[in-house]
Amino acid sequence: MTNALTVAGVELRLFLRDRSNLFFVFVFPLLLVLMIGLQFGEGARAGRVAVSGPDSSLQSALAQRLEYDDVVVSDPSWSDALDLLARGRLDVAVRVDAAAATAYDDGEALSLEVVRGSASNAQVVEQDVRVAVDAVRADRSRVLALAGRGVADPEAALASAQHEVVAPDLQVHYVDSLSKEFAGLGQFDFGASGQLLLFVFLSCLAGSATLIQARRLGVVARMLAGPMTAGELVAGQVLGRWAIGLFQGGYIMVATSVLFGVRWGNLPLSLLVLLLFSLVASGAAILLGTLLGNEGAASGTGVGLGLVLAALGGSMLPLELFPDAIRRFADLTPHAWAYTAFAEVQRRGGTLVDILPNLAVLAGMALGAAALGAWALRRSLARAM
Repeated sequence: MTNALTVAGVELRLFLRDRSNLFFVFVFPLLLVLMIGLQFGEGARAGRVAVSGPDSSLQSALAQRLEYDDVVVSDPSWSDALDLLARGRLDVAVRVDAAAATAYDDGEALSLEVVRGSASNAQVVEQDVRVAVDAVRADRSRVLALAGRGVADPEAALASAQHEVVAPDLQVHYVDSLSKEFAGLGQFDFGASGQLLLFVFLSCLAGSATLIQARRLGVVARMLAGPMTAGELVAGQVLGRWAIGLFQGGYIMVATSVLFGVRWGNLPLSLLVLLLFSLVASGAAILLGTLLGNEGAASGTGVGLGLVLAALGGSMLPLELFPDAIRRFADLTPHAWAYTAFAEVQRRGGTLVDILPNLAVLAGMALGAAALGAWALRRSLARAM
C-alpha cells in the first residue's frame, strides 16, 4: 500500500509542477465561472438600451424608468446608437424625436422608433422598453388629470399619494416547472458546478499523457524491477489520477465559495459527489493512457472527449433546457448524474436519500471505469514483461 501511495503522490506532484497547468487549473475555471455568472446569472443586468434624441421630459422619464428596472441606459446620437447596435454593444435602440416628446407632454398617443439587436436577450429587453413606455405614459396621464382638477403641484401630490398606498401582498401558489428547477440558484452556482465537472474530467484525462510517457521512457519497467508489484503500480496510477481530480474539484469549490459566494449546500454530500465523479474520471484516464501510445494523441483525445461529455452532461447548458431526446443520451454520461446531484444539494437542500440514486449510478460507473482501466493497464504491463 505504501508503494501505491508513493506512486499517487508522484503523479500529483508532476501534475502541479507542469507550468501549463498554472493557468488551466487555477485561473481558467474561475474566469469561466465569472463569465457565465455575469451573462446568465440571477444578478446579471437586464439589458443595454440607448435612448437617443433631444433632451425632453419623455427621454428623462424613460431613461429613469429603465434604470429603475436595472437596465443599462446610454444617450448617444441616433447614428452612434445604430452603430453600437450593429456591433453587439447594445440590445435595443430607442429614438425619441420632437413629435413624440410633444405628444408625451400633452398626454396624447405617441410613436417611438425602436430597433432591436440580435443578442439572445434582445427580445426580452425590447419588452422591457415597451413596459417602461407604458409606465411613463400612465404617470404622465395621472399628472395631467390632477392638473386638470386644479391641483397646484400635481407631481408632488401624486408622489405623496403613492407613499400612502399599501402594496398588495402577492403570494405565488404555482410557477412553471422550469422556474421550480432554478429556484434558489445563485448567480454563479450553475457556472461553478458545471465548470467543476468539466475541469475535473479534463484534468484527470490530461494525466493519461504522463502514463504513456512513463511507459515509453521505461519508467514503468524500472519501477516494476524494484520492490513493487504490478497491482501496487496499478493502484498507484488510479489513486494518482483520483487525487488530481479531487485536488482540482476541491480547489474550484473553495475558490468559488470565497470569491463568488457560491453555495454548495450540504458540504459532505457535495464532496461525496466529487469523490465518486473523480473516480470515474481517473478510471477513464487510465483506460485512455493504456489504449493510446502517443502523448499528443492522448491529450487531443482527452480534451475532445472531455468537452463532448461535459456539453452533453449539462456543464455548458442546463439539462433542464435539453429536449427530451437529447436528455436521454445525456443520462449516459457521468456528468449528467453528477449535475443533477449537485442541483439537488445546491438548490433544494437535498439530503443523502434525495441523491442516493445519483450516487449509486456514479458509484457503478466509477467501479466499472476503474476496474476496466486497471484491467487494461495490467494487461499492458503483462505484455511489456
